[in-house]
Amino acid sequence: MNQRVRLRSSAVTTALALALAATSLVPATAAEAEPRDPRTPRPCPTLRVSEGWHGDNEARIDALVAAHCHDRGRKPVAVFDWDNTVVKNDVGDATFHWLLRNDRVRPPRHGDWSATSRHLTPAAATALGAACPTAVRVLPTATDTRCADELLSVYASGTTTAGKAAFAGHDRRRMEPAYAWLAQLLHGWTPRQVEAFAAAARAENLAAPQGATQRVGTSQVTGWVRYYPQQRDLIRTLKVAGFDVWIVSASPEPVVDVWAKGVGIDPSHALGIRNTTDRGRLTSHLKGCGTVRDAEDTMITYIDGKRCWINQEIFGIRGPAAERVQPASRRPVFAAGDSDTDVSFLRDATGLRLVLNRNKNELMCRAYENGDGRWIVNPMFIDPKPRKAAPYPCASTGYTAADGSAQPVRRADGSVIPDQQDRVF
Repeated sequence: MNQRVRLRSSAVTTALALALAATSLVPATAAEAEPRDPRTPRPCPTLRVSEGWHGDNEARIDALVAAHCHDRGRKPVAVFDWDNTVVKNDVGDATFHWLLRNDRVRPPRHGDWSATSRHLTPAAATALGAACPTAVRVLPTATDTRCADELLSVYASGTTTAGKAAFAGHDRRRMEPAYAWLAQLLHGWTPRQVEAFAAAARAENLAAPQGATQRVGTSQVTGWVRYYPQQRDLIRTLKVAGFDVWIVSASPEPVVDVWAKGVGIDPSHALGIRNTTDRGRLTSHLKGCGTVRDAEDTMITYIDGKRCWINQEIFGIRGPAAERVQPASRRPVFAAGDSDTDVSFLRDATGLRLVLNRNKNELMCRAYENGDGRWIVNPMFIDPKPRKAAPYPCASTGYTAADGSAQPVRRADGSVIPDQQDRVF
């Protein structure tokens, strides 16, 4: 394991103890007893949790914070992905599993499953129609394993239980229809009800022991989630330093809102998949961004879609411009992610780009090539992956194009990034 646990030197600890002892013996002067002048800049914070940071990552983050600490004028922006970046495991998955175990998925009107997603294939709509009842208010997925299994297969693997493709016709750089489908299956509930479902799932998954599984239908699935202490500490540090800290996730926004509060992020600063509403209840249609701001159901907070939503919601950029890379003054200073789904907004960050290594091809190709020296790679803080034996296929198939084809990973100038060895694990 190529991982460093930073230890404080005994000399520094001793000196600090002596200094504290000395000051405790000297009565404060009148000047020292006065409140701090509010015009005096506050000291810049540093990370408190050192365990788990690789190499000089902690020092580089502290240096970035110091460079932008209490910036005058517009606050520097920091943006974090959520699942497997701020927490271990996936809160969307945790919520979906809870919905199925507690009979909280409503069938589509008239039993037409194609109404739940414009990208659902006829084969998937037919399979769902055959597996799940229609003349019910909510699907009995806690006991009806056939229905639960079909829903879980479409969501988790993108195929029916018979192995047929469940989704088609989407732009692979702007939409992951399985992620979107979770939000779309929340139709008929109010945002507040969905928040209650998410809160119940959160409580269960945080209380479950690390490594726990749960039964959904006939399958055993992951049953636990943990906040990373290091990321909680990093978010705290950035906020104290005056950064404007945001979450952007490809989970439904009411779900992200509930979880983000656990790291001190207000729902107003949490971006997720947004449903449209009808008389206060969620529909199966999704709000868009950029050139698809109407309910086109084609761009969610996913790869290039994350860039668009960040530009639109954080920097106030509207229309087609939101889909494009902006000048440095209108981009995040810091970004953190773990997957190819995060690669576009990570590339936009002007200061540091923190990557948690989950062996994702395009992201690791760009992070390890590190053309501008602003990428820092860290093993996952819980259950880090072992070293990937084969090189990342950057020069051949590391990039997934909008049409789904595998292509080389290219730099901004069009040149191809060579294959990269896994070095931080």
